[in-house]
Amino acid sequence: MNLLEEMKQRILIGDGAMGTLLYSYGSDQCFEELNLSHAEHIQQIHQAYIDAGADVIQTNTYGANYHKLERYGLEEKVKEINTAAVKNAKAAAKDNTFILGTIGGIRSFRPQSIDLNEIKRTFREQLYCLLLEGVDGLLFETYYDFEELAAVIEIARKETDLPIIAHISVQEPDVMQNGKPVAEALLELEQLGADVVGLNCRQGPFHMIKSLEQVPLPEKAYLSCYPNASLPSYSEGSLQYSNNAEYFGEVAPAFREQGVRLLGGCCGTTPDHVRAFSQALKGLAPITEKRVEKAEKIVLRSRQKDLPEPLTDIVRERKSVIVELDPPKKLYTDKFIEGAKALSEAGADAVTLADNSLASPRVSNESLGYLIKQQGVRPLVHLTCRDRNLIGLQSHLMGLHTLGLHDILAVTGDPTKVGDFPGAASVYDVSSFELIEMIQQLNNGMSMSGKDLGEKASFTIGAAFNPNVRSVERAVQRLEKKISAGADYFMSQPVFSEEKLIQTAEAVKDLGKPVYIGLMPLTSSKNADFLHNEVPGIKLTDQVRDRMAAVSGDREKSYQEGLAITKSLIDTALDLFNGIYLITPFMRYEMTAELTRYANEQAAKRGGNQRAHIIQ
Repeated sequence: MNLLEEMKQRILIGDGAMGTLLYSYGSDQCFEELNLSHAEHIQQIHQAYIDAGADVIQTNTYGANYHKLERYGLEEKVKEINTAAVKNAKAAAKDNTFILGTIGGIRSFRPQSIDLNEIKRTFREQLYCLLLEGVDGLLFETYYDFEELAAVIEIARKETDLPIIAHISVQEPDVMQNGKPVAEALLELEQLGADVVGLNCRQGPFHMIKSLEQVPLPEKAYLSCYPNASLPSYSEGSLQYSNNAEYFGEVAPAFREQGVRLLGGCCGTTPDHVRAFSQALKGLAPITEKRVEKAEKIVLRSRQKDLPEPLTDIVRERKSVIVELDPPKKLYTDKFIEGAKALSEAGADAVTLADNSLASPRVSNESLGYLIKQQGVRPLVHLTCRDRNLIGLQSHLMGLHTLGLHDILAVTGDPTKVGDFPGAASVYDVSSFELIEMIQQLNNGMSMSGKDLGEKASFTIGAAFNPNVRSVERAVQRLEKKISAGADYFMSQPVFSEEKLIQTAEAVKDLGKPVYIGLMPLTSSKNADFLHNEVPGIKLTDQVRDRMAAVSGDREKSYQEGLAITKSLIDTALDLFNGIYLITPFMRYEMTAELTRYANEQAAKRGGNQRAHIIQ
């Protein structure tokens, strides 16, 4: 008996969720380990789905790979768990039951979170375990990242002639999170060697049917679909799905009309849902022709008028100074507005606003950015990965676009334990690399989920750079990754020596993107010691610390010495970089205003349009 031969003749019914029925063991329990410790329960669930009408069951191995088992300390039991899972399925199967060896996706909404080579290694290990036990086919399910799914299909196709079922998962109907249309993705999976292609998880029947409406019948492969029971609700600490088995019977014919020949269930589905599918489609032959209405082409608007000249253009054409001014921790904002105006009048091309720097709550940089923009000051807002989940990040970016705040610095953000609320959670749904990609997707008119936004954003994306590390070359490699993600320019941590300026300039000379080199005036000897010893990413030379120590206790002399040190660094920096990034200490904007004027005056003396050699 051959799975694909059977699918030529009739619609096969798959099983439903395994995890939903195992949830009673605890949400922190490794469901795949239950193949060993509670084999009889796994077999009973398989049996329940077969009794409900399932022709095809899948092994309880969705997360039975090294990477996912590692979180439970079970990484050395990959072979043992996969072997037991196949044996459990065989113990429950009838003579006419097909058993699919299931391998789940590892990447989710964070495509860069796990290296593809590690995924391939992990996949091969699990694949060989399943093949050795003699499954009837392979099911690759819940793959949000197309690159990952394509890679594992390529490996599997070289290793076996068994049927391969490949399922993508989408957050929005019709489109994957990278913007690839579902129809295009399924066609490519067929071309890669998948025998059955389709969708599973994330969405219920309504949205999956909607996605399939744009999918023509494959030339060689068959269509498959495993919808969730419904959209989940959250109650009393757990996700809950609607008990709507009758509804599955009502929508089953619609799946047939879309050409589906393998129909099962995913999250929230039970034997009752599978029984409803089976009874509704019993005796119905699969369709062989399907008409697909051509999707309406989406035209995204782009706001081009009233946009300021990009900072990247400014810094390539001439010397440019931007200045950071931290939003206040208190509700009184007059001094901040006053300082931002003073910096702009001093010649700063933009005033940058940190996003709750050092994990301490401050007045929203979005609101202050909008206010100073009304005063004629150009705002450059920082955006961290720390404080907002994916929903909040996208909403925040859409708000910045709406307010006309187009200059962004994407940073990871200091962990909460260094700030005023060490017990607060650090979100970090994405890294700075993925945040840059997210902003770039908005520039292409797409949300992180792949949905069109009706309009293209116009963000210029800055990224952070820390040259105060043991290996600047390794730091530059991170910059290259950020460029690949979509970064337009870089802003560095403050540098406090001419040697470090020269070393940094040499390291980034072939980068191809502008660098605003960071400089920060010191205010006292205590300030210098604190920065050197307690602030990550900042190191001062003994000479600088000695100079500040020599004027310790004298506020005015310390002020002047801090300015003198920074002016000397500006003189060197202007020979090496077109961009100067001044960081204001303790809201003392008069210091950075004076340094801004000094930098512009020195640049004018050298020739205002003379380019630094590193960004030619």
